[in-house]
Amino acid sequence: MKLEMIQVDAFTDKVFTGNSAAVVFLEDWLPDQVLQGIALENNLAETAFLKPSGDEWDIRWFTPTDEVPFCGHATLASACALHLRKGVERTMRFSTREVGDLKVAPQHGGYRMDIPRFDPDYAIPDDALVNGLRDDGWVRLFRNRENFFVELASEATLRAYQPDLPHIAKLGSFGLCITARGSDCDFVSRYFAPGAGIPEDPVTGSTHATLAPYWTEKLGKTTLAARQLSARGGVLGCEVAGNRVYLTGQAVIYMDATIHLP
Repeated sequence: MKLEMIQVDAFTDKVFTGNSAAVVFLEDWLPDQVLQGIALENNLAETAFLKPSGDEWDIRWFTPTDEVPFCGHATLASACALHLRKGVERTMRFSTREVGDLKVAPQHGGYRMDIPRFDPDYAIPDDALVNGLRDDGWVRLFRNRENFFVELASEATLRAYQPDLPHIAKLGSFGLCITARGSDCDFVSRYFAPGAGIPEDPVTGSTHATLAPYWTEKLGKTTLAARQLSARGGVLGCEVAGNRVYLTGQAVIYMDATIHLP
């Protein structure tokens, strides 16, 4: 069996930056252990698998260790692959198992992605592990359905932050996102999910489903510019409207490949 795979750098306009995702085209779902094996072999933050469903696509995402319920950058990468390699010019709708439908439309040399809004939850569990993540320099701790978030005092503090990855890994499937007011944009962030096989994610679309509403409330504006300050870096536009968040960004194809399965 041969499978077509496209590797895309998302939330960037040039290769070797942004966040890499593999996009694998399927005619039907393969066994989960095969999908997980492909993701492990790719050893990227996420591999997206697409199966056509009428005029739409079913989508699933796998890290090297687990299937995840929501991934923004690999969805953007999927839209880029469909647009540039399959000639899809219209809005693309992706059906997910846990977060409803996601839509991505080509726009002005990039893409506009429609994702659900997950407001910050300030009710933090009172357990030793979560409280052990606290630091005197942290401004506020909050969470959503799959991550803990911390606002730091400044972008400089965020850049200098040294994560205790073994301790963060004890959160299991939860990740840790740190954020601060940006010096040349509205806000910045970094994201760590060692429990899911991702020590530091280069650019994380899904965290902005919560970051955008959080900074909208703090800054009093619904359109924001964001940067993720990983080593590779990424740029995202954010707009909060009703129960949705709209992310804009660019993406570029790095590699066309063929997977050979026995």
